[in-house]
Amino acid sequence: MLKSSFTSPASGARPASSTSLAQASLVTFCASLAVVFALAVSLSLYFARGLDSTEQAQGQSLVQKSIEAERRLLQLTIKDYSFWGEAYRHLHLTVDMEWAYVRENFGPALYDDFGYQAAFVIGPSNRSVYAVIDGKYETVAAADWLGRPVDEWVAAARGLADDEKVFTALTSLAGTPALVVAAAITPSTDPTVQADDRLPSVMLVVNRLDPQRLETLGANMGLQGVRMARPNDATAAHASLTGEHGTAFDLQWDAVRPGRQMIIVVLPLIVLTTLIIFGMTWVMLRRNTRAARALDGSHELLRNSQAALAQSESRFRDVAEASSDWIWETDCDGRVTYLSDRFEAVTGLDKAHWLGTCIDERVDLPDGSLLAWLRSNDGHCNLTTECSYVDVHLHRRTARIAARTIGVQGFRGTATDVTEEIEARRRVEYLSRHDVLTGLPNRSQLRDYLESRLENALAASQSLIMLTIDLDRFKPVNDLLGHATGDRVLYEIGARIRQCVRSQDIVARVGGDEFVMVVAGPIGHEEIEALCRRLIELIEQVIEVDDQDIHVSASIGIAVSPGDAAHAPELLRYSDIALYEAKASGRGTWRFYDGDMNARIVERRRLESDLRYAIKHGELRLHYQPRFRISDGQMVGAEALVRWQHPQRGLLAPDAFIPIAEDTGLITALGDWVMNAACRQASQWPEALFISVNVSSKEFQNGQLVERVKAALQRTGLTAARLELEVTESVMLEDADNALTLMRALKALGVRLAMDDFGTGYSSLSYLRSFPFDGLKIDRSFVSRLGDSQPDLAIIEAVIGLGRALSLTVTAEGVETQEHLRLLDSVACDEGQGYYLSRPLDGASFEELLLTACH
Repeated sequence: MLKSSFTSPASGARPASSTSLAQASLVTFCASLAVVFALAVSLSLYFARGLDSTEQAQGQSLVQKSIEAERRLLQLTIKDYSFWGEAYRHLHLTVDMEWAYVRENFGPALYDDFGYQAAFVIGPSNRSVYAVIDGKYETVAAADWLGRPVDEWVAAARGLADDEKVFTALTSLAGTPALVVAAAITPSTDPTVQADDRLPSVMLVVNRLDPQRLETLGANMGLQGVRMARPNDATAAHASLTGEHGTAFDLQWDAVRPGRQMIIVVLPLIVLTTLIIFGMTWVMLRRNTRAARALDGSHELLRNSQAALAQSESRFRDVAEASSDWIWETDCDGRVTYLSDRFEAVTGLDKAHWLGTCIDERVDLPDGSLLAWLRSNDGHCNLTTECSYVDVHLHRRTARIAARTIGVQGFRGTATDVTEEIEARRRVEYLSRHDVLTGLPNRSQLRDYLESRLENALAASQSLIMLTIDLDRFKPVNDLLGHATGDRVLYEIGARIRQCVRSQDIVARVGGDEFVMVVAGPIGHEEIEALCRRLIELIEQVIEVDDQDIHVSASIGIAVSPGDAAHAPELLRYSDIALYEAKASGRGTWRFYDGDMNARIVERRRLESDLRYAIKHGELRLHYQPRFRISDGQMVGAEALVRWQHPQRGLLAPDAFIPIAEDTGLITALGDWVMNAACRQASQWPEALFISVNVSSKEFQNGQLVERVKAALQRTGLTAARLELEVTESVMLEDADNALTLMRALKALGVRLAMDDFGTGYSSLSYLRSFPFDGLKIDRSFVSRLGDSQPDLAIIEAVIGLGRALSLTVTAEGVETQEHLRLLDSVACDEGQGYYLSRPLDGASFEELLLTACH
């Protein structure tokens, strides 16, 4: 009984004590779990905020990089245009609409290919002399279109001209940010351009960063919805750009918030885990209140749960610090032990194929293995590098790896796919050094190559051969078949030239239809000529484009280093001089540079300068060659022939200076002088006589011929019907539509039109039918053989019949003998001129002839 009374209370006390202990343990555990839960939630929110801040900072950096990349591309583009002798010739010395706008050397292509909204040329007097707005020619001034003065930009661009640098500014146009680039137009090293003393003209290009452009730039950098900042939009990410004079531009984009995504995924897991642990502990405590073993087991479970929570917190902390797309872990031997779910979403690969394998089998570093890199940097908290891997489509992609050591367990890190960013950067770098159309190196890459190779060649006493290749007969391809066809021809020509270079050589496109090939190493004179022969043969092979057979040829200028020059600018200049000689020799050939060529260029420039002086200071003279009606010998008019009374060279014929005038743009001033002088002289003649004036094809291209003729008639008082303009067939060949429009406008004034040198072209008959001619002149080459060649007489008779059928007056040139005159009379030719009838006479001698004829 005593035993029973002793043991019973004792046995009853033990369950009570165990229950109290269980309850106390439960309370303690619940309090600890609440603290851990609160800590985990707080840390998750903290790290999520850090992730979002890091993403915002990265986005701001990408926005700035995209604007800077756009600025650099715009700088490189305008630099190729401005420091170019052709641009100096056609946009500074004279504004050539045909070259700039029609041939798209500085026209619609800026809008079509690059998307630049506006391009201007500011002349030496700071006036806008040329403007292309949205790919169309306009007459608006730059300051009016921009809504602000441009003198500050123009002055800055001119200040950078000597260093061949470009001025840029980020400014505001009606509240929209815009990149403005200005560069002085200089001839650079072009040997064929004679610089004048005026201030340089300035190219000014505007690239407005409108909503569509901003969104495209952002998309290239992986940012969606880049736009100007909207008020009260708290969900978007923001960035601020600083423009000129401290102007600020606030941009925003659709923010990617990895922290929020992490909270959405992690917070429910923490809550669920806590609830499960609490429920399991509660059940186990309720069922095992009297068993110490069960109580110990519940404690162990609690410790394990706390360890799992601590490990989860550590993992999330690493995620926040790395700001990645997916998470990875490896052991100390480099075997992959963990990959987050984002891995499959980003790469498309199955995690099971990576887990358990060495990470070096899955990713590649440019110089070594990832595991070796991790071990070599052991002890650093955060490491970053770039590596490549193969995605599910077997495409190689680039990832930015961030890693840290996790004690003796191995390594943990994150990976962000940056393939698009890398490709965009490479594309920008590629476009800055390559021609967009042909894919060949551009002028910038050629300059770098030459500077490097010339240094090496001089050090090794090796030669460097430069071939400047310019296409012949290419302009009619653009004019007749369109620029799209011309671009395809240029691409094919570039591919053919590329066939002739070795790996150590280079071929670049440096202008519209101009290429440069540089051959390195020892090569003999005969080998160079064989190379030129092969190049011309390849280029002259027929090119088929849309069922059209296109034929072009090429001329080549050659300069050799170190024999001709030891520096890149000189070598380029000398090869251009040799190219000029090749073209002057009949095209389709090649010429080596020699010192005499440079002397001829200098002489030609001196003659150009003298001609400019002669036009302004009265050194030009007009001679008049009478034209007679063959049937009765009556004078009907005279052709005005210009001569130049040079102070040292004497009286020069047109062949000595007309080509120079056409090449340099002086033909307009020369033509005005001839037109005014001839009309003024003819106004003193009897009313029955007319004056005939030759018009160059270059004057048709100028676009102001009708106004100039009208002004000359008004100034001199000559009746329009007494003025005849002689044009050659090249006028129609170069631009038939424009020529037809101008001729109809000239006919509306009342002047006569005659086709000169008829019979030397290949499509004169179609021109006679389509164009409003009043007469035609048979070329002297047919008349000179009349006494010896029966076919020539038949040709002349056929031409006269054709002229009569079309109501045209037919004039025979080069009547040199009595026999010529008799034969022309026998076939009823209307008019004739030549030395047999009368030589060209100066003004005084022609007046005497008129007095004699009247008496």
